[in-house]
Amino acid sequence: MIDLTLDMEQYDCPFIAATEAQPVSFSAVNWEFDDGRAERLETRMLVEGDDRAAVEAGLDVLQSHDGVHECGLISKQADVAHVRTVIDETAAMRTIRDHDGYITGPFHIEAGSELWHVGFDRESTADGALAGLERENEFEVVARDPVDEAEVTGFVENVGAAMTLIQGCQDLTTAERETLEAAVERGYFRSPRGATLGDLAEEFGVSKPAVSKRLRWGQEKAVGRMVEAMAELDE
Repeated sequence: MIDLTLDMEQYDCPFIAATEAQPVSFSAVNWEFDDGRAERLETRMLVEGDDRAAVEAGLDVLQSHDGVHECGLISKQADVAHVRTVIDETAAMRTIRDHDGYITGPFHIEAGSELWHVGFDRESTADGALAGLERENEFEVVARDPVDEAEVTGFVENVGAAMTLIQGCQDLTTAERETLEAAVERGYFRSPRGATLGDLAEEFGVSKPAVSKRLRWGQEKAVGRMVEAMAELDE
């Protein structure tokens, strides 16, 4: 199995058109081809923008695109929306399917380009797909990795532990995250310390007790999730 990460610039993709016109990004939550009409792709996307107005403007561009057949709002809150769309199969996606390729990870579209994760069973079919993509698209191969079946099995089995670690990051407040990042970058946790509590307090313009509290609470959340993840790995 060959896993490719591609930075794509498709000329016929509605999502790319929307990100070129407005400061929004799209992340694929789910995608599948319509069983009745294989040339159409159904997706559920998270749409993020600089603010609510940007999200609404981006959705307006998306809905008016010739390649979009359906675009329905599932939910919207502040600067994030969840939408279901049905779009025409793009030339690049058709090329991937014609060469027996398959999706191995989520799409992310931002600023006129799209990050793809696609897989192929053989080197030769991967090379054929790349040659086909060159005819109608601009793209860059960001990564090309052979994947061992045992590695894939290990990854799938440990997805739960990985999600627990991600949740630990999501549990942090902005202040806790920024303080932890600064503490690591400045060497606060090294021995000897590269920065003191006073250095961090001065950087954030708060008192030393306030910085100490951020670090304690942030570490408790992050390490707590890490312990949970280790237990899941043991199981």
